Amino acid sequence: MQDRYVVIVAKFNELITRSLLEGALSAFHEQGVPQEQIDVIWVPGAFEIPVVAANAARSHRYAAVVTLGAVIRGETPHFDHVAGPTASSLMGIAVETGIPVIFGILTTDTVEQAMNRAGLKLGNKGTESAHAALKMSTIMKQIDGRSKNL
Repeated sequence: MQDRYVVIVAKFNELITRSLLEGALSAFHEQGVPQEQIDVIWVPGAFEIPVVAANAARSHRYAAVVTLGAVIRGETPHFDHVAGPTASSLMGIAVETGIPVIFGILTTDTVEQAMNRAGLKLGNKGTESAHAALKMSTIMKQIDGRSKNL
């Protein structure tokens, strides 16, 4: 049976997050993961990602959970209330469940920086996140004794 993956994407800053999603899906497909083994779930924003990630990880349906979003610093403290707690929550979910939760949420100072990290100039964090999910699922199988390949 082939591994399943879930990609949880924030709708907020969709111009950026859609590009991250495209990068992630391309990477999965290039590595031979068929579309029917990838679930994509859209949520309103980055702050809503952890609750969905927790439910996905606790279901044990997925080899890894990929989270994609863009939190851009503005003129208010909103960034501080979203970026850190979201990252911390996702790390806690991974540790609690033993399911890799990949942090593909951009935390940038400007829209330009986010665009650059979503495929414009500095690679695509979505692509990197899919590769991390694949690598981590392999590592976890090796730890569980289901695979000898690292």
